[in-house]
Parts: sequence; C-alpha cells; structure tokens
Amino acid sequence: MPTFCRHNRLIQNCPICSKEQAIELRPIVTSSAPRTGQPRPSPPRPRHTRTAATPRGADGNRVTVRRVARGGDDGYRNSLVLGLKSSADAGRLGEEIAFADHRLWVLEHDPPGLYGDVADAGINVEERSWLAFLIAYLCPLDGEDPFSEIARVRTTWSSSEVPDLDEVRTGPRSAHDPARGTRTLDAYRTWAARAGSQASAFAGDAGWSPERRFARAFERLSLPGFHRDARFDLLVTLGRLGVYDVRAGSLALGGANEVTVGAKRALGIGDPLLLERRASELAQACGVPLEALDVGLDNWQRGERAMLGLGADSETEPERLAAVRTALGL
Repeated sequence: MPTFCRHNRLIQNCPICSKEQAIELRPIVTSSAPRTGQPRPSPPRPRHTRTAATPRGADGNRVTVRRVARGGDDGYRNSLVLGLKSSADAGRLGEEIAFADHRLWVLEHDPPGLYGDVADAGINVEERSWLAFLIAYLCPLDGEDPFSEIARVRTTWSSSEVPDLDEVRTGPRSAHDPARGTRTLDAYRTWAARAGSQASAFAGDAGWSPERRFARAFERLSLPGFHRDARFDLLVTLGRLGVYDVRAGSLALGGANEVTVGAKRALGIGDPLLLERRASELAQACGVPLEALDVGLDNWQRGERAMLGLGADSETEPERLAAVRTALGL
C-alpha cells in the first residue's frame, strides 16, 4: 500500500519526509528520448493591447478601468481611517464628508429645485414620492440647471404615464441605462401596486423604527436596474424632505459601487460588519449623520465632486469642515 506523508505526497517522493524517515528519495524519471542541443521553442503568446475601448466584461458590456489617484505615504495615521497613510487623502475625504453633511442640511432646510416640490406637504404624497424616485433614478446634472432633464421628462403618478427617456441626460449617480428602457420604472410601479400605494410600501408597519423602515424599504426596492446608490439616495431624500419617517441605520455596503470600494479603502477593512462599525464610528467622531458618508465616500473615491442638486457655488461652512478635519487629526 502506498504511504502518504503530511504534505500529501508519497513518502519516497517527499524531499522532507524521506529524510526524516530515512527513506531513499525516488529518483526523478526523465524521458528516454534523446535531448537536443537546441532549447524547445515556446509557443507564441498572444499580445494584448490595452485601450479604453477594447476591454469588455464577461457579459459583453464595456469595462472602464480607472486609476484612483492616491497621495504618498507621509506618515499620516488615524485610528478612524486605518486605510489611509496620506494626509492629502485624509484631507480630501474630510472635505467631501463636510460637503455631504452640508448637502443634507440644505435638503432639510432649503431644498433646491425639484426637491422643493418633494418637500411640499401641500402636494399629494404619491406625487411627491414619484418625483423623489425620478430624481434619484435619473440624478440631477452638474451644471447651472441640475433639474432641467428631470423636469423635461417628468410625468405624474396619477396619469400612470412612464417618462419618455429617449436621449435623456442623466447625472453622475444615475441608475438609468438606455439599453434597459423603462423597465426599471415599470418595476417600481409594480412594486408600489403590490403594497396598494407608494405610501404603504414605504411606510411599512406603523410600529417600525425609522431605521428599520429604511432598511426594509431599501431591501424591497432591489428592483432590476435600481442600484444601491440610487436606492440609498431615494430613501435619504424622502427622510430629509419629511415625506416618510425613515433614517439610515447603516450604509448598506456591499458590491462594486464606489461607496463600498471607498469605505474599504479608507477604513482599512473588508469585513461587512466591521466596515459598518468603523463607518459609524467615523461619522460619530466627525459629528455628521451616518447618511453623510454615502455621498462623502462616493465623491472621494471617484476623485470628483458631484453636486447632486446643489449649485456649483454652494460652499461648505468653514466650521463644519474644521470639525471634520479635527476628528481626522488634520
């Protein structure tokens, strides 16, 4: 019977165990064919040309490869952001967190553009909910008139009409894919119809806490083409504008979105539970709502700021930025 060693080899084939047990190592058997003086030619290796236009994923869709600029290691260390070794990276993160916190304040106290219609308690709650969905799905543009495209294609909930999305321009966090047409919007209407109304679908059980209501709605809104960022932004918008009593109890991290990638990079951990815990600690130390880390991490990871409905001249208060920088040890 052949005997195997702890390295899962035949003992006589193992150079370690054969010495330990004084067993003669089996000689390597070579081919009896005569050796030639010329090296065996290697098969030609295919040459790959990396361009921005040619790489494609397994599903045939175009893959975009983007290198994230990182600051050099200058000795920066902070227990809140264990993944960062650069004060420049930490500084940019602080700026984006402070901006995201500023945006939440603006939404709640002085909502711009179509956000004002969503916040208007005099408008039917079904129309307010539908408009909030369209804003989150298409996303405001970065420019002088962020809501122009959403206003152009906007329909009413009561009409049951689906917006004409042909050639619609979308913002940086949009979930719309022209190849998918209106299937996501149709799925949203079906989702609301199953509950009887949008209000019933979002409100859920009257005894739920705002955090549980947020989590349950986020889970149930996992519709075809309605990605994590748009779902999260929709629920944050509905809560901040007073449509429903919802509040994020976690960042709902997971997947290949920029928020999750940025969180892993900044917080220095990949485990979902520890990632959420460290995110909560970061938000608390910076004195901002947990929801602010959604836009903050997204803008930081992408390397450019999406204004998301705010004007280009909207500036973060110095005191708000100073508090975040202090928490980050800057």
